[in-house]
Amino acid sequence: MTSSSRCYGRKLFWMLSRMFAFGLIAIANATDTDCADASVGQFTSHSDVGNVQRSGSAEYDATGDTYLLSGAGANMWFADDEFHFVWRKLRGDFVLHARGRFIGEGTDPHRKIGWMVRASLAPNSAYADVAVHGDGLTSLQFRRSPGANTEEVKSTATSPDVLQLERRGNVYTMKVARDGEPLAESKLEDLNLGDEVYVGLFICSHRADVIERATFDNVRITIPAAADFRPYRDYIGSRLEIVEIATGHRQVVLESADPLQAPNWAPDGNSIIYNANGRLYAFDLNKRNTTPIDTGTSTRNNNDHVLSPDGSWHGISHHSAEHDNRSIVAVVPAAGGSPRNVTSQGPSYLHGWSPDGKNLLYTAERDGEFDIYRIPIGGGAEERLTRSPGLDDGAEYHPDGRTIYYNSSTTGRMQIWRMSADGSQPTQLTDDDYNNWFPHVAPDGQQFVTLSFPNTIAADDHPFYQHVLLRLFPRDGGKPRVLAYVYGGQGTINVPSWSPDGKYLALISNSQLITDR
Repeated sequence: MTSSSRCYGRKLFWMLSRMFAFGLIAIANATDTDCADASVGQFTSHSDVGNVQRSGSAEYDATGDTYLLSGAGANMWFADDEFHFVWRKLRGDFVLHARGRFIGEGTDPHRKIGWMVRASLAPNSAYADVAVHGDGLTSLQFRRSPGANTEEVKSTATSPDVLQLERRGNVYTMKVARDGEPLAESKLEDLNLGDEVYVGLFICSHRADVIERATFDNVRITIPAAADFRPYRDYIGSRLEIVEIATGHRQVVLESADPLQAPNWAPDGNSIIYNANGRLYAFDLNKRNTTPIDTGTSTRNNNDHVLSPDGSWHGISHHSAEHDNRSIVAVVPAAGGSPRNVTSQGPSYLHGWSPDGKNLLYTAERDGEFDIYRIPIGGGAEERLTRSPGLDDGAEYHPDGRTIYYNSSTTGRMQIWRMSADGSQPTQLTDDDYNNWFPHVAPDGQQFVTLSFPNTIAADDHPFYQHVLLRLFPRDGGKPRVLAYVYGGQGTINVPSWSPDGKYLALISNSQLITDR
């Protein structure tokens, strides 16, 4: 069924699917205007641009959150264009991200798919796009003014399926990669397309009488933080997402204008615990609803919280008035209740719970130095495990309980290390150009995921609202695979985020909600 036919049935199916998926959309949202617009998923409409001989189409599968585009068109070059376009209007800055793949071998090596930002729907409009050709050529194409010839900036990447286009003022940045690999960047300065533009996905067959098809998933339209936002004072919205380890396919299960942080999968696999505005919440994956967790007097919890292995306790880090508002580690019954402090000094930030349930791991500042400490769940004397210079953080046990993974800046950049459970034999596992944080070990112990920041970020910082990567490493280090390309950072995966069966990972990405603009 195409989006241009049987509008009411398609729209109702889309709404019911979204209601089931998110619990956020009501039937009352279906209006004659919506149907007239023929919206397709996140996009307002779709249309052929230029004098195409064969009409294109666009379909959205709400269950899989995927898009199918079909289209013809002689070319997108010189002074005018012919292609099929699924689009919406946007203002200001944005980041466009998707995975896109042609279906079938195709007819012409110059067929194209990608993202486009366009001043108008006229065939000679000024524009910028990320264009992946059938033969693998990839370029940032652009037309500076109506009727001008198209120009391009070629990428060093060939045949990418991860496609990203960012606008910041009049600067357009293309980032592309083969799925699982780092992004290659190309940039175009000083292209003025106006404030309000048409934004969307396109397909062009490069043969006027031929229809080509392509599929897109992981489609994200992100409205980033303003350039002058004040860290830890200004916040934007959030998406709670689940990514499938085997395929990298991502699903948004909850969207919020609040700053959600640190998703922690419950041991029973039925809910994800996250932090928002100092409180903890449980998102039920079956009922698709959110319930606040009672943490008593602890109403200033930060994003360092961990569930006990048996799921009966929440370990939290909260800013305690009794300790000069320093972060203190405490435990609270899983069903909610009064907190019991475990550490007596602050700041202390919880990160790991031993597999036998007897000890907690946390990062603490003592005498001006941040190191990793261990303490019995019942409290008592804390034991310092790391003694290297620099910041040591993000400690988490391997499932067998014999070793601890953590991140450390002791060699300059933030890298992943492993030590014995008693703190002996520290061994560096990663050594690359990224700053790698928060190693979370898979339930089977065979790999770990990290949050990787670009090296333009200080090694001891993990700020909000950055382009970051979630990367999977073998248990002993080695060549990683990029699992997800994310606009996030602080709060994305601060705490253990694996599903109990090891098939999925929970994460937080960030965006101002488009409905807020």
